Amino acid sequence: MAQLTAAAPPGGIAVVIPVRNEAAHLPLLLADLSLAPPGLISELLVVDGGSSDGSGRLARLAGAALRQAAGGRGAQLVAGVAATEAPWLLLLHGDLRLPPRWWESVRAALGQAEAAWYFRLRVQEPGLALRLMEAAVELRSRWACTPYGDQGLLLPRRLLERAGGLRPLPLMEDLDLVLRLRRWAPVRCLGPVVWVEGRRWRRLGVWRTTWHNARLRRAWRHGTEAGELARRYYQL
Repeated sequence: MAQLTAAAPPGGIAVVIPVRNEAAHLPLLLADLSLAPPGLISELLVVDGGSSDGSGRLARLAGAALRQAAGGRGAQLVAGVAATEAPWLLLLHGDLRLPPRWWESVRAALGQAEAAWYFRLRVQEPGLALRLMEAAVELRSRWACTPYGDQGLLLPRRLLERAGGLRPLPLMEDLDLVLRLRRWAPVRCLGPVVWVEGRRWRRLGVWRTTWHNARLRRAWRHGTEAGELARRYYQL
């Protein structure tokens, strides 16, 4: 990576991206990240969970470091965080698109009091139902302080460690983490939006997807094992 500049935090940011079969989307995210000012990103790591579509090869071609980790997104994030050293972490799903000049809000957050930060969510599909869903996500994120992993998460490594770190859960790793983080520091919105690929919403329908996700969250809060939740999630 480029040399750090005075505008970058000491040690920079480690970007960790868990992927599995994201060859159609990962190059676009890596292109967005490549536009960051020199020194802001000191480590860029893609953690592949067993892709069969060449996601790992594309990551290397784009200049990212690559690591393999099985067991689902939680295990991939645990492996990725352990393999990096930067004092700040930016955790992103592989199908995200970052907004223009995304680094401005990220860099502004680095100079504020300790917190965890997330982006606002938009889905790359038309339709009133999705716009209503996005509004509900925004309300939940702001008032309940529970953004999910597809909104990205920027946080100091020391805050993550204080909260007990990530857990290698096959599902709900994002909700599990943010519920622990908010006991230690505020969970705040960066302001700009990230765009996510709408394949699941398109395949299942907005209301069915929303209903199914809500049932999974309820089951998790009532103690259902994460492996069973992952089975229910991926069988649809």
